[in-house]
Amino acid sequence: MSKNTFTIVLILLMSVSLQAQKKFTISGVVADEKNKETLIGVSLFVQETKTGLVTNEYGFYSITLPEGDYTLLINYLGYQTVTEKIKLNQDLKRNFYLSVSSQQLDEVVIVDNKKRVDIRKPEMSVNKLTIQEIKEMPVIFGEVDVLKSILTLPGVTNAGEGQSGFNVRGGGADQNLVLLDESTIYNSSHLFGLFSVFNPDAIKDLKLYKGGIPSRFGGRLSSILDIYQKEGNKNAFHMNGGIGLISSRILAEGPIVKDKGSFLIAGRGSYAHLFLKLFDNPNSAYFYDLNTKLSYSINEKNNVYLSGYFGRDVFQLNDSFVNTYGNAVINFRWNHLYSDKLFSNLSMIYSDYYYGLRLDFVGFNWDSGIKNYNIKYDFKHYITDKFKLNYGLQSHYYDFNPGKIEPTGEDSGINPEQLDKKYAMENAIYADAEHQISNKISLSYGLRFSNFLRLGQQTMNTYTNDQPVIFNPDFQIYQNAEPIGTVSYGKNKTIAKFDNLEPRFAVSYVINEEQSVKASYNRMTQYLHLISNTQSPTPLDVWAPSDRYLKPQLLDQVAIGYFRNFKDDLYSLEVESFFKKIKNRVDYIDGANLIANEAIEQVILNGKARAYGLEVLFRKNSGRFKGWVSYTLSRTEQQVAGRTPEETGINNGNWYKTGFDKLHNLAVVANYKLNEKWRFSANLIAQTGQPVTFPNGQYQYEGITVPVFSGRNEENLPTYHRLDVSATLTPTKNKGRKWQAEWVFGIYNLYNRQNAASITFRQNQETGSNEALRLSIFGIVPSATYNIKF
Repeated sequence: MSKNTFTIVLILLMSVSLQAQKKFTISGVVADEKNKETLIGVSLFVQETKTGLVTNEYGFYSITLPEGDYTLLINYLGYQTVTEKIKLNQDLKRNFYLSVSSQQLDEVVIVDNKKRVDIRKPEMSVNKLTIQEIKEMPVIFGEVDVLKSILTLPGVTNAGEGQSGFNVRGGGADQNLVLLDESTIYNSSHLFGLFSVFNPDAIKDLKLYKGGIPSRFGGRLSSILDIYQKEGNKNAFHMNGGIGLISSRILAEGPIVKDKGSFLIAGRGSYAHLFLKLFDNPNSAYFYDLNTKLSYSINEKNNVYLSGYFGRDVFQLNDSFVNTYGNAVINFRWNHLYSDKLFSNLSMIYSDYYYGLRLDFVGFNWDSGIKNYNIKYDFKHYITDKFKLNYGLQSHYYDFNPGKIEPTGEDSGINPEQLDKKYAMENAIYADAEHQISNKISLSYGLRFSNFLRLGQQTMNTYTNDQPVIFNPDFQIYQNAEPIGTVSYGKNKTIAKFDNLEPRFAVSYVINEEQSVKASYNRMTQYLHLISNTQSPTPLDVWAPSDRYLKPQLLDQVAIGYFRNFKDDLYSLEVESFFKKIKNRVDYIDGANLIANEAIEQVILNGKARAYGLEVLFRKNSGRFKGWVSYTLSRTEQQVAGRTPEETGINNGNWYKTGFDKLHNLAVVANYKLNEKWRFSANLIAQTGQPVTFPNGQYQYEGITVPVFSGRNEENLPTYHRLDVSATLTPTKNKGRKWQAEWVFGIYNLYNRQNAASITFRQNQETGSNEALRLSIFGIVPSATYNIKF
C-alpha cells in the first residue's frame, strides 16, 4: 500500500470514527438540599462546549453530549454555585441538591453565587424576582406583595395608588395573563387593589414575560406573569407565619411519605374590620385565602401534583350592601418521563371567578362570573445539547355569566332574570425550538396556531349594515343603533369562528463572554375582553368573548436589547427598546352603559393602539449592599378613527394617550445587610402622573355653567413619587429553641407625599369661583410585622 493510499484510508477511518462517535445523556432534577423542593430555572452550563440550559418548571434537566470529560456549572440565585467534573461514557441519572452552606462535597467545588444576566440565551424582555427579594421590599401596612414588587421593574406600572392590576409596556390590565400553577387568575387583587391574592409564603417562583413570549403561552397581548407554588417539604414538618397590623398568615408543610410525597397548606386573612365592631360600626371590608398543594413521586418517571387556591373578599355597608368576590382554582398535573430526553406534563385545570352583590335597599341580588375548564399537554424534547424542542396542545372551555338578578324582600317570589350566558372554546397547538447555531449565535423560534369558537346558546341582535353603533351628524355623537331583528343560536352552535397564526422569534449574538445583543418578535392574539371603562380593574368588571361584533385583539411586537455583566458579575445591565401595535383595541362611546348590558356591541368601537419605549435595568448583584435601578421612557397611544369621512371618531380621530400612559417611570430598590441581626431596605418610586381629561373653559347656557373639555387625556395628574423604608430584626436564636423569630418595621411614603389619585373641579358655593379638589389615598403609613418559623 502506497503512502498516499495509506493516508487516504487513515483519513476515511478517522472520519467514520468521528461520525460514529457515541453521544450520551445526563439528566435528572435540581432541588433544595434541605427540603427536596425542586428548583425552577437553575442554570446548567458545560464549560467545554459553552452550551447550557435551565431546569424546567418541575426542576428537570437533560443534556446530550459526545463521549468525554466535562465540567458542569450549576448556578441558582440564593444558593451556592456547584462546579462538578463528569466523565460521560454512558447515560447518567444525576440529581443535584443545592445548599446555601459552604460545605465541601466529593469532587465538587462550591463558590459564592451571583445573579447574572444570561447573555447567551435568546430570552429577552423577561424579569424574574426571587421571593427573598420580594420579602425584603418595604410595602404598605407591612404586607409583602408580589404584584407591588413587579412595579419596580422596567416597563411595569399601574393605574395609581390603591388600584388593582398592572400595566406592561403600555398594555391594558386585561392584557396580562396571570397564572398560578398554570391556572388563570382573573382578579389578582384583594380589597380593591390594596393587596394581591398571592401569599408570599406559598410562592416558589415568579417570572414576568413582557416580550419574546414563548409559543406555549397565548390568549393575552401584553405579558405573562407565571407564578408557581411551593411543593412542600419532603423531609420534615415545618410551620411559619406572621402577624401584621391588619392581617395574619400561617403555612404548614411536611412529608406525606418521606422523600416521595409532601403537602402544603397556607392560610391568610385580614381582621381590621373587627376593630370597627368595637365602635358599633356596621361597615366592614376583609379578605381571606387558602393555598394548598399535594405532590407525590410514584417512581423515577412519574410524579403527580394537586394544587388549589381559594380566596374571597367581602365588603359591607350598613347591612344593606354586601359585595363578595373571589377566585377558586384547582389543578391536577401529571409529569411523565418518556425517556431521559423527553419530558411531558399533562394538566387538567378548573378556574372560577365569582362576583356577588346584595342590595337590600333596592331589593335584589346580583351574581356574575366566569368559569374556565382547561386541559393541556406539554412536551419538552432535549434532542441535543444545542437543540431543544417544546411542543404541545391546549384547550379551554369558557362559561361566562354576565349577570343574574334575583329579587329579594317583598319581590322574592318573582322569577330571577338571567342575562344570556355566553360560551366559547379556545384551542391551540404550538411548537418552540431553542437552537444554538454557534458559540456566538443562538435562536429561539416557534409558531402557535390558535382557534376560537364563540358558541351558543344565545339570541343576538342584527343591525342595518351590520353596524350596532351609528353616528349622529347633527349632534356629532355616536349612538346605539336600533336592532332590526334577532338571530337565535342553539346549544353549542357556532356564532363566530376565528383562526390565527402567531409566530415567535428571538436571536442572541454574543459579543464576548460579558456582553451580547438580542432581538425578538412576537405576535399574540387575545379573544377575551374585559368590559370596563375604568383605568383599573374592579370586581364588577365583566369578561366577554369575541363574537361577530367584538373582534379579537391582535398584537405585533419587536424589541432589541443590549445585555452586559460587569466586574465578575458584580453588576449587570439590561437595555431594551420596544415597539408594538395592536389591532381591534376596544374603546367606548360617550355615555356608555356597561352594567347588565346585553347588547354591549351598541356602545363599543374598535380602534388601534401603539406603544414604544426604552427600558433600562441596572443591578448590583452581591455584597452587603444590593439592589437595582430601573427606568422606562415610553409612550402609549390609541386611535379610533371615523368609519366614514363624515364620522369624527373619538378625539376627532386623532391619536390620544391611553389612561395608563406614563412617559417617565423610575424605581430604585436598595437592600443593605448590616450584620446577621439587621437588614435595611428602601424603595424610591417616581413617575409621570396618570393621563386625564380636564376642562379648559366654560360657557353659560340659560344660567347653567357648562364646562368645555380638552382633548381626551391631554393633561396629566401631578408627578407621583414616594420613598418607602423598612428594617428587619432577626434576634439571635437560642440553642434550645426550635423556632426563629423576625421583626419587620416599615414606613410607607416616608415624607408623607400627598399623591393625587384624582382631581375634580367644582364651583365654590360662597365665592362662585371655580376650584380644583385633589383626592389622595395614602399619606405616611407606619407598620410592624412579626414573623416566625418552626
